[in-house]
Amino acid sequence: MAPLDERKGVWKSGRGKGRRTPKGRQLDDAALAEVRDLLGDRPRRRDLLIEFLHLIQDAHGHLSAVHIRALAEEMRLAQAEIYEVATFYAHFDVVAEGEIPPPALTIRVCDSLSCEIAGASALRAALEQGLDPSEVRVLRAPCMGRCDSAPVLELGHNHIGHATPDKVQAAIAAGDTHAHLPYYEGLSAYRHRGGYVELERLRKGADWDAVQDLLEAAGLRGMGGAGFPSGRKWGFVRAAPGARYLAVNGDEGEPGTFKDRVHLEREPHVTLEGMLIAAAAVEAERCFIYMRDEYPAVLEILRREIAALEASGLVAPGYIELRRGAGAYICGEESAMIESIEGNRGLPRHRPPYVAQNGIFGRPTLVHNVETLHWVAMICREGPDILNGVERNGRTGYRNYSVSGRVAAPGVYLLPAGSTILDIIDAAGGMLKGHTFKAYQPGGPSSGLLPASMDDVPLDFDTLQPHGTFIGSAAVVVLSDHDSAKDAALNMLRFFEDESCGQCTPCRVGCEKAVKLMQADRWDGDLLEDLCQVMTDASICGLGQAAPNPIRLVMKHFPEEV
Repeated sequence: MAPLDERKGVWKSGRGKGRRTPKGRQLDDAALAEVRDLLGDRPRRRDLLIEFLHLIQDAHGHLSAVHIRALAEEMRLAQAEIYEVATFYAHFDVVAEGEIPPPALTIRVCDSLSCEIAGASALRAALEQGLDPSEVRVLRAPCMGRCDSAPVLELGHNHIGHATPDKVQAAIAAGDTHAHLPYYEGLSAYRHRGGYVELERLRKGADWDAVQDLLEAAGLRGMGGAGFPSGRKWGFVRAAPGARYLAVNGDEGEPGTFKDRVHLEREPHVTLEGMLIAAAAVEAERCFIYMRDEYPAVLEILRREIAALEASGLVAPGYIELRRGAGAYICGEESAMIESIEGNRGLPRHRPPYVAQNGIFGRPTLVHNVETLHWVAMICREGPDILNGVERNGRTGYRNYSVSGRVAAPGVYLLPAGSTILDIIDAAGGMLKGHTFKAYQPGGPSSGLLPASMDDVPLDFDTLQPHGTFIGSAAVVVLSDHDSAKDAALNMLRFFEDESCGQCTPCRVGCEKAVKLMQADRWDGDLLEDLCQVMTDASICGLGQAAPNPIRLVMKHFPEEV
């Protein structure tokens, strides 16, 4: 064997022979300084990764390789860990070395069913032809929660309803690319009409079992779609030992749904008071509000009003953490939302354990959606009769129906929970002139499509399951004789194909294969049913389990089209 000092290998010394830098992407000092400046004095916590990615994306318009390397250095994370999170979310633009960054301005054109039947495809094509792609990028995007003003697009962060190329050109010329805040009820106005009085009373020594009984007497169930009795959730979380958290699910990404946005853009403190009452009931150490990135105005309203609550002394600084989504429908599923709050990819968790026992940071977590917490505040203030005092078609309570499509006046309508589709169409001003009612979605694409002949079914929890569907988030889209049920189902499955998180094969591959099969002139019903059964039985979460509903219901109720 050669003497030790004559051996050659990886570790060498001597001029011109040894490696002067570590392997891999080198740290850029200028990029590190920019990242540190953006992060400021924020704690370098792992769960804030998505928030930090937003800071970089907002400042530079994309996430460059050098900035990802700098962020990895600052947070003591592997670049691969940051990359896998950033590339999971649609609103982050990851740009490798040598790639051309996207233009400074991006237009996202909604392609959900309500916008599609209002001409979104033609709008997108006109914009692509009329704008310089080196200056403006035009993308198709999923539902933006503004179905009442379809077709909709987002220019930067400015949402333009009933959009036309002329409106877009005018907004670009004016530099109108920022979110417009609507008039809303601030803290002082809300307190003037008795807001937070009930919270302060309950904080002084409430019998929380009695408050829970109040919710159960009112019949309050989760308004995000699952319909689980809300008061019962409190009992599960309160019974768990140790630190507890509360999470507000503001990621209403189901196409056709926009009720939560309307509540928060008008009276945000009703939901915030409901959140603080629920947090006090389960002795939550911290509250997290997870809000979808498609709602920039709501995010700004919440930032302002949370700061106002802190300044008033109603909550301690830092007690409420506002988290910004990044364009992922799957994060509306509660465990995927919790993964995102923790700064991870929004992959649904296997259950059990359930989030009430093992939620944020492994601690028991109470999860409610925006409308549910709105009703918590109202019930505590007005009593259970505010819900159970109204009855229609054998059902009690109210529902906020998001109504869009071929109706004269799309919008959010508060109606008795036993309302039928005819009641809802009537509340929305009837059908558009020249249109005849043909079909409807009772609860977004997850609920599939029902024919106009089924016009006497109460749209509420438990009433639609016998018909192979469910109410979900009460996102009602009305179709007319001008529309194709087959094309509508294909639009729904394309949405699920885009939004599948990819974690499980039945959903990831199943949605892709379904879209291919549905583009045939005539559907292979037996093959599609086999595919639907596998997806329903084997998918991890509700996305893959509900995706077959549009296929099955169109084959059942509109066989002449497929």
